[in-house]
Amino acid sequence: MAPTTSAPTPYEGPIVFVGDELDAFAPASAEIVDSVPDATDVGALSPTLAQVSDGGGAVSTPAICDALYAEQSLGAVGARTVEWKVPTDPRYGFGRLLVLQFADEAQAQTRMDQLLQAASQCADFTREGPATFDAVVPAESEGVSAFAGTLTDVGLDWQSFDAFASTGNVIVHLWQPFTGDRSFDAEATALLLQSRAVQAKTALVERLTADPPQAEVDPSGDPGPVWSEWQIGVGGVGPIRLGDEVERALAGAGAAQTVDPEYDGGPWTLIDDDGAGSILVQPAEGADAVWSVTVGNERSLDESPQNGAALPARGDIRVGAPVADAIAAFPGGTTVDVASSGDDYYAVTTRDGQVFRFQSDRDVADDGAMVVGITVEDATARMAIRFD
Repeated sequence: MAPTTSAPTPYEGPIVFVGDELDAFAPASAEIVDSVPDATDVGALSPTLAQVSDGGGAVSTPAICDALYAEQSLGAVGARTVEWKVPTDPRYGFGRLLVLQFADEAQAQTRMDQLLQAASQCADFTREGPATFDAVVPAESEGVSAFAGTLTDVGLDWQSFDAFASTGNVIVHLWQPFTGDRSFDAEATALLLQSRAVQAKTALVERLTADPPQAEVDPSGDPGPVWSEWQIGVGGVGPIRLGDEVERALAGAGAAQTVDPEYDGGPWTLIDDDGAGSILVQPAEGADAVWSVTVGNERSLDESPQNGAALPARGDIRVGAPVADAIAAFPGGTTVDVASSGDDYYAVTTRDGQVFRFQSDRDVADDGAMVVGITVEDATARMAIRFD
């Protein structure tokens, strides 16, 4: 008699998408063309994110309506982007779709709840002048919420069509600014994004049922006093552990010099014996616990490169390595360009919400782009954007 095999236990854990799993949310090019009048030249799905960063501005009444103006990628830890052209629009000849990965389900749900509140409360509101948001909100389907609508702001002379869908740790945002009179089928677009999200969720559960997720093993044991022998892992950097009290983390680092934060809530700076390398220990907002640890430079524009040979490594990748080597060693991440700060980096996030950022000295796509800093962060501790 042939042996019997039992079916795998259905996956019932968190719905968390990482890396190239985000690709499953993107509609086909033909579906985007059907949703956006006169859209053409739909690009390929890209693991890149161009981020501007919000710069404030007027406050809406009610305040929740500001959620419709926010740069939705703020707070995200990864993304996939599709862009297209609308050559018939005299002012805005482009549009885009973002698949946004957040650290966990709670963060994505908080943002989507804010957006749904805006959809229900902002049919008529004021900002710099009268504004409206004409929304269609389909019924939730298999735990996936969605809506779409047209934002018209008279004071800013601004119109955009926005559609959203969310499940697990992902929010999908289709955004099309426009001028003149253009007609969008809000219900059909919302249902399109919703159905694609349902399919992505179903496929993820099937995949994780067949191949249950395995957490990364963090380097263990006594790391010793030599920084260059430490590893940057999911739990922190050497003896500096994410979530530890800051004082304890600083004491265990064995730095030659410890520099206090330059501003309230800023990072502590640990400097090695010869002054050739540093580690930044960043506390969580409003708490005395380590939120992130950066080896080397925190920003792309920091002037002096540090000695990677004297600093901890992420696997075989050290400060001073080509960014291309980091991408090859840790595939599936997102290349990010932040216009407001001039920062460029490559980010990879685990299913448990730890983010590894490889800070680049220039655009990641440029030949010769070099890693100037490596950060590990517990992104589940990020504070939500507030609209009140």
